[in-house]
Order: sequence, then C-alpha cells, then structure tokens
Amino acid sequence: MPTLYLLRHAKSSWDDPALADHDRPLAPRGLRNAAALAAHLRAEGVVPELVLCSTAQRARETLAAILPALGGDTEILVESGLYGSSAEELLARLHAVPEIVGSVMIVAHNPGLEDLASRLAGDEAPERLPTAALVELSTGGPWATLGENPCRVLSSTVLR
Repeated sequence: MPTLYLLRHAKSSWDDPALADHDRPLAPRGLRNAAALAAHLRAEGVVPELVLCSTAQRARETLAAILPALGGDTEILVESGLYGSSAEELLARLHAVPEIVGSVMIVAHNPGLEDLASRLAGDEAPERLPTAALVELSTGGPWATLGENPCRVLSSTVLR
C-alpha cells in the first residue's frame, strides 16, 4: 500500500512584521526542530519517493533541512498551489500522483494538513498537528481513490 507523510513546516519567525506571510523564514526553534526532524527521518529510514512542498519560505527551509536525510533519489516538487491549501485541494493534488509512486511527503501548512489527516484517518488522526509534526499514513489503496477508504496512522511524531 502507498504511504503518505504529512509534514507541517517547522516554527516560523514573526520577527519582521513587514514580511508577507508567504515570506516568513524559520525561527531559531524551527531551525533546531527541522534539524531534529532530519535526524528522526534518517533514524527511521523515511525516504519518500516524492516530496510535494509549499512555496512558502518556512516550508522550503524545512525541506532544505531534511533533504540530506532523504537521500538523492527523492523527487522534489515545490508547488505554489500547496500554500494555503485546504484539505480538499491537498487531496485533489494527491489524486494526481502517478500510481507507480509508492510514497509521498507533503510539506505544507495548517489548517489544511490537520484537516486532511482527520479526513483520511478519522479518529486515528492526531488531534493537532503543531509545527514540525509528522504523520505517516498507510493509504489503503491507490492515490486516485485516496479518501474513499480510511487510512491507517502508522506513526505520529511531534518534535519540541
């Protein structure tokens, strides 16, 4: 069964009020959490075949921090449509993933990711997805039918 990883970006900085939301970088805590997340991914052997990442600065910085842990064969797509996406929009994007792809990681934002986890896994989903949270789901079927059957939560990690 395909595996889906939902990764909320690490903690962003609010230090510069003149920056647009899209352009906010990671805070020092976010940089530390992203590094810890990379170590966790390496230790757990998490290597998705495809990463879909929001264009927001904080999401791209989170991805940059974890990228060395993913190895060199992971396909990376940075997509503007993932910034501010609803659960429905994220699900529609996942429906377009080719069936030959066995695992996908989405690096994006709340409330979309949290709502998607809840929609896919129901009561099994974590109640909240704070920054730097990672949820691993077994999809239970092909990408095109994702959401038609409940997903199983394989793991849920929150780094503080």
